[in-house]
Amino acid sequence: MSRLRRRLQAACAGSPCALLLIASCTVGPDFKPPEAPDRQLYWQGTLANPIEAQGQSQGFVPGGDLQWDWWTLFRSPALDAVVRLAISRNPSLRAAEASLRQSQDLLKAGQGVYYPQVSGRFAGSRQQGNAGQPGLATADSIFNVVTLSGTVSYALDVFGGERRAVEGLQAQVDVQADRLRAAFLALTANVVNTAIARAAYAAQMQASEQLIALQQQQLEVTQVQVRSGTLADSAQSSLRSLIATNQAQLAELKQRYTQSGHLLALLGGSAPNQMLLPDISLGSLSLPHDLPVSLPSALVRQRPDIRVAEAQLHQASADIGVATAAMFPSVTLSAQYGTAGTAMSSLFSKRFWSIGPSIDIPLFEGGRLWFGREAAREAYRQAAASYRQVVLSAFAQVADVLDALQLDAVALQKRSESAAAAEAALQAVQASYRAGLVPYVDVLVADVQLQQANMLLLDASAQRRQDTVALYVALGGGWWHAPQVGSGGEAP
Repeated sequence: MSRLRRRLQAACAGSPCALLLIASCTVGPDFKPPEAPDRQLYWQGTLANPIEAQGQSQGFVPGGDLQWDWWTLFRSPALDAVVRLAISRNPSLRAAEASLRQSQDLLKAGQGVYYPQVSGRFAGSRQQGNAGQPGLATADSIFNVVTLSGTVSYALDVFGGERRAVEGLQAQVDVQADRLRAAFLALTANVVNTAIARAAYAAQMQASEQLIALQQQQLEVTQVQVRSGTLADSAQSSLRSLIATNQAQLAELKQRYTQSGHLLALLGGSAPNQMLLPDISLGSLSLPHDLPVSLPSALVRQRPDIRVAEAQLHQASADIGVATAAMFPSVTLSAQYGTAGTAMSSLFSKRFWSIGPSIDIPLFEGGRLWFGREAAREAYRQAAASYRQVVLSAFAQVADVLDALQLDAVALQKRSESAAAAEAALQAVQASYRAGLVPYVDVLVADVQLQQANMLLLDASAQRRQDTVALYVALGGGWWHAPQVGSGGEAP
């Protein structure tokens, strides 16, 4: 580009365009990324280190780095296979890749303004002249005209409007690149969360079926007691109502289990009946031990949504330059050379050429250019406000997840203690029953309480794993360590 400009300056030496080239500038603001926050914490609370529950410990690592394939930390080959399949076949990810390639092609097309535009033209016509037309020997003569010419033109971009337009196209490439990263992160997180939920539903279905079976046995014992007159009929009715409620909950669990399988197939780019899903148990999903916690200053460079907002701010800044440059004159240098004749045989008998600059000066546009620039400035202010909102939302999300992980550990520990107490109570009642001290219905009641405690424990265990996923998502997912983007199943 600089070599071409030097040649044009030499060609225009001594002409007005030389002065314009020398004085050329790029109007509009030069974009500077927003400064990273200097804060060290996301909220006023403190991180407990480590957090332990049910014999499983997790520790926060402030300033720790993330790996791009974070789902492998759950140490489940079946889960890894489902995620890889989704990455390679998900249509939404393919669409995001195509959008990125489209923006890259538009950038390359926009960069064409840096080069001269060369065109050729051939024309042939038959004309009838008139007495007033100069150059004709006789009035109303009929003759042929054949021309062959070539034209070279170059927009000097004195005020940088074209450069700002290309800058905006580059910012749009950055937008699409980070949207692809966001799509990748959302896809992998949805797959892992859905697999965790499906595993929890399967375990809860099994516990619910055992619970209903125990309650059915309890109902049979109660019916005997009602017929013998030792219990009121209301006890039987209450138990029937409880069984019906649990059966309805079991039906809901089965529906959620089926729908989660359909969602996994959809994320994997398949119809619900075309994908064979592996059986993943909740217990087979190990809990990641070391949990990185990026500093706020690093978070704004890591999260794809923040990077998208920054790139959109950059694009809005470039648009101000485009709108400002439109208010100034535009300069084009063009040259034409051609031949003409009255027949193909005489096409090269006469030659013509022209060379020189042209300047278009906007004198009056009815406020169109002025308010166009003002609109671009307001768009920049809007993008700046949106950027700040995205950053604040990101900080809030990280704070929520960190708080949730600590509370998850507390909840899981209490659920574990509750299940252990219910197990001990069942064993005590069973011993009393064998000693003839309590009726069998007391054993059934204790067993029901144990199954209910186990279902709540499953809920807490699944929630802790899903909040672990949420932390990796909130911190950006480690895409900066990923292999080169491609359509073959690799990460962006």
